[in-house]
Amino acid sequence: MDFTSASTPGTAPPLDPELGAAIAALGQAAREPFTPENLAARQARDAANRPRPTVRDLADGGRFEVAELRVPGAPGAPDVTLVSARPAGLTGPLPLLYYLHGGGMIMGNAWSVLPQVLRAWALPLRLAVLSVEYRLAPHTRYPGPLDDCYAGFVWAAGHADVLGIDADRVVIGGKSAGGGLAAALALLTRDRGGPAPIGQLLVCPMLDDRNDTFSSHQMAGVDLWDRTSNATAWQALLGDRCGAADLPPYAAPARATDLSRLPPAYIEVGAAETFRDEGVAYAQALWQAGGQAELHVWPGACHGFDTFAPRAALSRDAREARTRWLRRVLEQSTAEAPEAD
Repeated sequence: MDFTSASTPGTAPPLDPELGAAIAALGQAAREPFTPENLAARQARDAANRPRPTVRDLADGGRFEVAELRVPGAPGAPDVTLVSARPAGLTGPLPLLYYLHGGGMIMGNAWSVLPQVLRAWALPLRLAVLSVEYRLAPHTRYPGPLDDCYAGFVWAAGHADVLGIDADRVVIGGKSAGGGLAAALALLTRDRGGPAPIGQLLVCPMLDDRNDTFSSHQMAGVDLWDRTSNATAWQALLGDRCGAADLPPYAAPARATDLSRLPPAYIEVGAAETFRDEGVAYAQALWQAGGQAELHVWPGACHGFDTFAPRAALSRDAREARTRWLRRVLEQSTAEAPEAD
């Protein structure tokens, strides 16, 4: 099926009632799209208002061991900050979730996402987490943010003994922009012969700079992250290269023509979000390439629904599905590991 804008988008799918109530409570300001004209002001507002917990806050009274690490960046680039966290008191190398935060490539930080990530996954699954403070657009354009993610990933794999992690049991993941970066990182490390992750967790991933799917038009002016905001973010990241025919897949993974030899993927989108069709298409392309993908399209869900409506039934279901997939990937990696001599 062709998901482009050749067809005329119809009425947007209805929102889940709990999510609709949560969006209404956010007020009209939350619906204001990002534009080139308001981008700097919106970024400043986000930086001022977004929580940035300290190492002590993240340690949560001793439940977690937390440290901030500065590691070498790409050649000619600044060092990269990684926030390392793991449940306290666990011995032996732990599996690692290498996590890339969301924010449309233009917002967010490595610290604010960690409280939820640690509660949801680090504790119940007994895994370590590295959250990456990659540089943001438009101050840093492609490939800068991805270079940061790759440099930190290679460093972590090469210092597994120092970190107390199992370099053979690493899942890369992220949400929104972070999901797009995780997909790009999977492509890049495959093609460079870098460390091999065992899975890629892509939550409402930002994959396609062309911004021309059916759902991007259908949800225009409706989704909290609509095609106006999306176009602004991609333009900030790519500049004049946005929409170019020869854009590499590492910049926008939807451009990839070879999705073979990639780790199993979890892909999640909402039925009422801008990224719905590009996420579905990416799962389809992975299957067609002989790969593994678990696809969830949550009915009545918009972009980032579980962030602003965490107690909604749909949000709980989505978090449980992600956790089940993570647990299964980690258990399968243990079962498949060769026995020591």
